[in-house]
Amino acid sequence: MGTSSPSNVSTKQQRIASLAKVEKRALTTLAHHIDIEWLKEAVRLTRKDGAPGIDGVTAQQYEEQLEENLQSLLNRAKSGEYRAPAVRRVFIPKGDGSQRPIGIPTFEDKVLQRAVHMVLEPLYEQEFHDCSYGFRPGRSAHQALHSLRSQMVEMRGGWVLEVDIKSFFDTLDHRQLQQLVRRRVGDGVLLRLIGKWLNAGVQHAGDFSRPEAGTPQGGVISPLLANIYLHEVLDEWVEKEVKPRLEGRAFLVRYADDFVMGFEREVDARRVMEVLPKRFAKYGLTLHPEKTRLLRYEKPRDDGGAPPESLDFLGFTHFWAKSLQGWWVIKQKTATSRLTRALKRVRVWCQLHRHRPLKEQHQHLCRVVRGHCNYYGVIGNSPSLARFLTEVKKAWHKWLGRRSQRGMSWVRFTELLRHFALPPARPNPRLRRANP
Repeated sequence: MGTSSPSNVSTKQQRIASLAKVEKRALTTLAHHIDIEWLKEAVRLTRKDGAPGIDGVTAQQYEEQLEENLQSLLNRAKSGEYRAPAVRRVFIPKGDGSQRPIGIPTFEDKVLQRAVHMVLEPLYEQEFHDCSYGFRPGRSAHQALHSLRSQMVEMRGGWVLEVDIKSFFDTLDHRQLQQLVRRRVGDGVLLRLIGKWLNAGVQHAGDFSRPEAGTPQGGVISPLLANIYLHEVLDEWVEKEVKPRLEGRAFLVRYADDFVMGFEREVDARRVMEVLPKRFAKYGLTLHPEKTRLLRYEKPRDDGGAPPESLDFLGFTHFWAKSLQGWWVIKQKTATSRLTRALKRVRVWCQLHRHRPLKEQHQHLCRVVRGHCNYYGVIGNSPSLARFLTEVKKAWHKWLGRRSQRGMSWVRFTELLRHFALPPARPNPRLRRANP
């Protein structure tokens, strides 16, 4: 069987990428790259701490007989006998009070999806445009934020179209997606597996359903399929058809299904805003009428005119402000809705786990603070970071005080923090490029 080697897999991926650059027709021989070596690398790249799917098998249990399990998986995938298991659905609260459905595939299904993703990613990386940042190698949300800011500054303001696709991951059209995939993928094994994942059912509270639209929930293949779909619906359309017809400059920044468009001229922005719903409707998608808006995004006038509007994107509010040198620049701070949502989660956690050992609570809250600062710790966002840390301390103090009738004074809590100090709320130095 050979030994598992990430470098061997990487070499094969480079071959796929090289072939995709010169061959613009559908590639018909791709699945042969998937062998035991390939599957072992897929296992290595798959998270092991996730909740089990409907079969109840954990990563650790699956790896007890890894060779046998992977050989069986490979045989079933290549022969067409593999049956995509239903996804276990759970719900998590959203910031607006509603609930977001999350899918949990089986570990084996995660491995196979990862293996197919490893084949398709180098192929489609030759197709995707620079405006797309979500779930792509070497790209991040902070790069998307930097791109938005730098292009807006370079254009010296203008008009911004904020767009929200209504329930994108739940409404994506299966038939049209499969047609788009066939343009570049002609391998029957891969096409069959993608079709099975699209038609896999969902299980929740003992009930089984089979959605007629949407991407496989919770699987690694879902973001890639979404990118393939929106590459055609939006990115390619903007680059090839929209931009050449505009009077002024324009740009698109997309992260998965979140995107904004910037325009130098109002007339261009209004033309695109008018035609955009029709373009999306052609592919079975709907824009949210209340969350899609056009705003004038220019630096404030010196004559004291109307204050400029702010823009929310990827959890940050982007607003005009003066730098220390007195220049108008675009700064970023944590969006109010995201800060409120994050603090609500902390308060609920502190309430539910107030009787857990202090060391355990401290470890969890340290992870929360570090994670928050790792994402929101852009330069200039220190006030929002400080507020988050202050509110975390208040929540922890409040619910520790509910462990007994005597409560806990702030002095005593401050003394406790000497032994269980929370991390400082400061900008993440690695994000300097996100807001230079």
